[in-house]
Amino acid sequence: MAKISTRSFADLLIHLGLILALLAALFLAFFFVYLPFTTNHGQTITVPDVTKLSLDEMQNILNDRDLRYEVSDCTFVAGALPLTIVQQYPRANMKVKEGRKIYITITKRVAPMVSMPKLTDLTDRSAELNLRSLGLEIGERIYVPDVAKNSVLRQLYNGKEIIPGTPVPKGAKIDLEVGDGLGNTMFAVPDVVGKPLDEAKLTIQGSSLKVGTIIPVDDPEKEVGTVVRQRPEARAGERIRVGETMDLWVVGPVEPN
Repeated sequence: MAKISTRSFADLLIHLGLILALLAALFLAFFFVYLPFTTNHGQTITVPDVTKLSLDEMQNILNDRDLRYEVSDCTFVAGALPLTIVQQYPRANMKVKEGRKIYITITKRVAPMVSMPKLTDLTDRSAELNLRSLGLEIGERIYVPDVAKNSVLRQLYNGKEIIPGTPVPKGAKIDLEVGDGLGNTMFAVPDVVGKPLDEAKLTIQGSSLKVGTIIPVDDPEKEVGTVVRQRPEARAGERIRVGETMDLWVVGPVEPN
């Protein structure tokens, strides 16, 4: 085995220089050759925008870019298709390394249920804010004659009145029956005494009035269902406002309103 001569100080310096040069070469090779080769140093991928895409579309796009994904959350978004991406991280156009995992939030298949709030007697604006806070949507505003301008008189779902506390799917549209403020219009009280209850109701509603309390009474001389009294009465000079109610006394028994 060959021996390296170190008999002189110059030989020692040469040997130390060779050792340091070798160490420097190994250092540079490790950081500028080995690490870049094993970690794809300097090679980045631009994150695509996958929001509003379906799961299948998103998977194809990420696979083409050697990216992975993980569903981090599920949520409900009114109007959005089920199983579509609504959020992602990292965000679109960020630079990441190959194989990076993209965390996504997708929409649920089925809308969760919420409890229907009480909207009557609120202004239509307050009712709208109340609905939106629960994830519900305001549908059609139906204006009816009533002194309470812009006040919610009834709440409707799918064309039928819905009572507070009824479960409805998030994102459902709730229609509002709202007073138009024209209830100051005065006119003569319609006379419905002697009419069958159904006919009396049509007359009252056709006069832009509301049917109030229906009180059953005994009257053997009258046919069941006949109106025998009303309040207010249809006396000469008696006036009533649009949107007000009329109570009826009817030969009973009768069904409640």
